[in-house]
Amino acid sequence: MADRVSDFLAQWAAERPDLDVTPMGVIGRLARGSELMSRGIQTYFVEHGLQQGQFDVLATLRRSGSPFTLTPGALADSTMRSQAAMTNRLAGLEAKGLIERKMDPDNRRSVLVSLTDEGLELVDRVVTGHVENERELLAPLTGAEQERLAGLLEKLLAGSGDIARD
Repeated sequence: MADRVSDFLAQWAAERPDLDVTPMGVIGRLARGSELMSRGIQTYFVEHGLQQGQFDVLATLRRSGSPFTLTPGALADSTMRSQAAMTNRLAGLEAKGLIERKMDPDNRRSVLVSLTDEGLELVDRVVTGHVENERELLAPLTGAEQERLAGLLEKLLAGSGDIARD
């Protein structure tokens, strides 16, 4: 079974048989896969009244552990977004009553962002369905294939400089 990227590769092979377009196949499939997965993930979040970026903030606070509190800078860093994008996300989540922002009692120039009880309940409920949704999106691959793909993608990302922090 061939995918849509195969069509483009076949066209290049016909027009430029001298050109090894293997990298185009890999990059094209990564991009197309990301687009399709993102669409499926976003659809799930919309059903729960969230945007993907808002879920990212809630999930980051949740996985930080009790008391589920971080600075806006730490949130931006952890979600790989700019401070400006984070400010907009926080405003939307605060308006929904899912987070609260308070002055840091130890540093009056700093703000702390915390999950509210409602935010904690929502993220705990939504993350369970999110994992199942991702499982369904990856269903064309066996568990072993998913592990192999994850390992290869980890190698690619680390080799591109996207390395884990200690």
